[in-house]
Amino acid sequence: MTFDKALEILLVHCQGESGNVLIDGAPEIPGATVLDKMNHLNNVDPWLRLFLTREPRAQVVHTTNLLLPPTRSDADAAFIVLQPDRAHPMSGSNCICVVTALLESGRVVMTEPETIVRLDTAAGLIVARARWENGRCLSVSLDNVPAFVHQLDLAIETRKWGRLIGDIAFGGVFYAHIDVDQVGLRIVPEAARALAEAGTEIKALLAEQVAVCHPEVPSLNEIAYVMFRDYQPDGSVVTCTTLKPGRVDRSPCGTGSSANLAILHARGQARTGDKRISRSIIGGTFTAEVLGETTVGGRPAVLPRITGQGYVFGRQQLRLDPRDPFTQGFAMSDTWGPQVGEL
Repeated sequence: MTFDKALEILLVHCQGESGNVLIDGAPEIPGATVLDKMNHLNNVDPWLRLFLTREPRAQVVHTTNLLLPPTRSDADAAFIVLQPDRAHPMSGSNCICVVTALLESGRVVMTEPETIVRLDTAAGLIVARARWENGRCLSVSLDNVPAFVHQLDLAIETRKWGRLIGDIAFGGVFYAHIDVDQVGLRIVPEAARALAEAGTEIKALLAEQVAVCHPEVPSLNEIAYVMFRDYQPDGSVVTCTTLKPGRVDRSPCGTGSSANLAILHARGQARTGDKRISRSIIGGTFTAEVLGETTVGGRPAVLPRITGQGYVFGRQQLRLDPRDPFTQGFAMSDTWGPQVGEL
C-alpha cells in the first residue's frame, strides 16, 4: 500500500492521554459499517494501524483515531481507535479528542454556547455536546452507549496474587475492574510500570478463564482492558486502565468510567442523576453521570455521560517512502515492556 498524498494528523490529547486524529489522506477501508471496517483492520489488513502506531513514527503512548465518513444517516462523522495491539470500537478520551479536532479544525461548524456532534462508532452512536466560549472548546460531554454489568465479584485465579476478585462490565468495550490493593500497588506515577505489567498479566489470565460477548454486537467478545480502581471516601474513584503491550492510560478513561457507573448502579450505589468524579494516575478528571436506565439484551444497563476536555496542540504530516524497510513499524521491549512479543 502506498499513498499518493500525505496523511494529515492533528495532535490532540485528553487529560494527558494521546488521541491524535487522522483527518485526511487515509485509504478507503472496506466495509458497509464502522464495525465492518474495524473488523477489516483487525482481521484482514492491519497495515495502516501498524504504520501509525509503531516506531519509528509513533511511541507506545500514541493512539491515532481514524476519522471516516459516517455509515449511518444520523451521524456527522465516524472514527475507529487505532492502538498498537488492535483497532478498538470506542474510547471516551479518544472520542473527546475526535470531537475537539472536528470542531477546532472547522470540519464541523461550531455554535456557541453548545455544539452537538453525532459520531458513528463500532460500538454504536455517540452523541457529544461540546461547550464553547470565544471560539475554543472548553469541554466535551459524551452520551455513551449503554453500560452494563457482565458479572460482579468474579474470582480470578493467579499464581502471583492468589485469588483476585473483580467485576466485569461493558462501557463501550469490556473491562475487568479490580481494586488495586489486591495486587499490592497504589495508583501513582511511580507504580505505572508495575501496574501495566500486572494488568497485562491479568488480562491474559482473563482470556483463559472468562468468556464475554455483547448480546447485541457479537463481535465485541473480549475483555479489552483491566482497570485498577481505588474508591475514595468522597465517592470519587482513582483509576488506572492498563493497555497492551504494557502501559497505562494517562486519562481517567471514559469507557472504563462508564462501565464503573454500571457496576455502582448494579450494587445500588448510584442511581439516575448521580455524578461521580473519575481521577487518573496523573490527576486528570472526568465527570461520569447516570443519565438514565435501560436494558441491553435483557440486562439492566445505565445511560452514561462522560465530561472531559481535549487539547489540540499541533499538526503532523506523514508520507510513505516505498523504500522504507519499516513500513509496518516495529516494537521494542525497552519502551514497550515484556509483553511486546504478544503483538
